[in-house]
Amino acid sequence: MSIKVLMPALSPTMERGNLTRWLKAEGDTVKPGDVIAEIETDKATMEVEAVDEGTLGKILVPAGTNDVPVNEVIALIAEEGEDPKTLAVGASAPKAAAAALAAAAPAPTPSAAPEQNGAPGNVVAFPPPAGEKPARRFASPLARRLASQNKLDLAAITGSGPHGRIIAADVTAALAAGPAKVAAAPLPRPTQSDAIIKQYFAPDSFDEVPHETMRKTIARRLAEATAAIPHFYLTIECEIDALLKLRGELNAAAPKTPDGTPAYKLSVNDMIVKALALALVDVPNANVTFLENSMLRHHHADVAVAVAIPDGLITPVLKQADLLPLSAISNTMKDYAARAKQRRLKPQEYEGGVSAVSNLGMYGIKEFAAIINPPQSSILAVGAGEGRPIVRNGQIVPATLLGATLSCDHRAIDGATGAELLAAFRHRIEVPLSLLGI
Repeated sequence: MSIKVLMPALSPTMERGNLTRWLKAEGDTVKPGDVIAEIETDKATMEVEAVDEGTLGKILVPAGTNDVPVNEVIALIAEEGEDPKTLAVGASAPKAAAAALAAAAPAPTPSAAPEQNGAPGNVVAFPPPAGEKPARRFASPLARRLASQNKLDLAAITGSGPHGRIIAADVTAALAAGPAKVAAAPLPRPTQSDAIIKQYFAPDSFDEVPHETMRKTIARRLAEATAAIPHFYLTIECEIDALLKLRGELNAAAPKTPDGTPAYKLSVNDMIVKALALALVDVPNANVTFLENSMLRHHHADVAVAVAIPDGLITPVLKQADLLPLSAISNTMKDYAARAKQRRLKPQEYEGGVSAVSNLGMYGIKEFAAIINPPQSSILAVGAGEGRPIVRNGQIVPATLLGATLSCDHRAIDGATGAELLAAFRHRIEVPLSLLGI
């Protein structure tokens, strides 16, 4: 009996993913642990490993297919003694695979509608009944592109590919048959974006770039966060001269690896992460997660760190950062940042956390406020260190000051608790030896 390869769920909330490429071809031998495909989510690109031994008999979902539902059958592996050419998705296939077969059935003939969107007699498909989603048409990326360019409705094309999938040849044949044979795709209703473009921008004055999956997810989550989380903000300034001096001494004393490079190179941000983690432990009422019916008070501090990547942002989480030495924080963050830019982080490496650090000081930003990323209860926005004169013991002296703004979830952290957390953070920053655990 053939072995089904299913679209994996790479996180508890994942519903769909993009199948970016196959690393094995039909007819290739696979064994447990072999990487056979790559899946892309909104935040990472993950590898799909084979869990059984056999021959990759049929690829049911081609490379480049977007929005593949979790648990859909994407390929079949033939076991020993099976003929790969005879493999087929059986009746016991998951519902998503069954839907793929059903989608190949001819769609109802569209009918002409009266005037709609200002265009009399446009041919449109009947909308699905209320509450019912339209059937998904399975088509290759090239077929979808050809249909879109020629304003063809995929619902009116019968696919000749595996399990009724529409391929480029089907679209080409439909075009050759003439407009009488293929219904035009329904004209979309004007959107808010259309209205903005028409009102404010000349047609040839811009390039419209569709949102990538990550940008859509960032927009949705931040809109949800600002709507659902009552934010309040507290700002403080810390003197960091002692911290800068200690950082220089620690980096100078770093042991050398066999290839002669330092074993670590601490950044100011590494020390800020450690200071926030220790401050969260110092103030247990701030080291919390708000739930509908309870509050989680954590034993250790999991701190996320914002990392900018092409067309987005991701926040890998340093688990139990209060226990990690500065060298481990530094090296782990370098690894996370490098893999984040390649979209190679694992879900468990960027999910969760109780608080976060977002640092824009390297861009010269003096002060800003950040948006909390659920389920975290706070986020610390860090600006650039700035040399300024201050008054100490009645004397004007130079000092390097660092501004930091704490965004708090008022459901979980009260104003006084947030202020206590910032005071604990400033103490850790201004007495940097406390970051060494001695």
